[in-house]
Amino acid sequence: MSDTATRAAELLKDHRASIDRLDAILVYTLAERFKHTQSVGRLKARHDLPPSDPDREAAQIERLERLAREADLDPEFARKFLNFVIAEVIRHHETLQS
Repeated sequence: MSDTATRAAELLKDHRASIDRLDAILVYTLAERFKHTQSVGRLKARHDLPPSDPDREAAQIERLERLAREADLDPEFARKFLNFVIAEVIRHHETLQS
């Protein structure tokens, strides 16, 4: 293997290690977020509040799109991601109210 190819392989290995660490951070961060949303869902169920809060959700999407632009991340991707997370949270809240 040439010096260039060896260096490229080392860089690839370093990038992949960083990606693996970031994936772990994402998973643990999502788990922590869902612990809080489960608490919110239980609180809503106890007090007969609706499982969905469209105003809050719209504000969160707007906020996340702004953060994405600041972070140089595609805001459309950020919006799709948050919509997916919100849908899962609402599903959990509806289950708690059953």
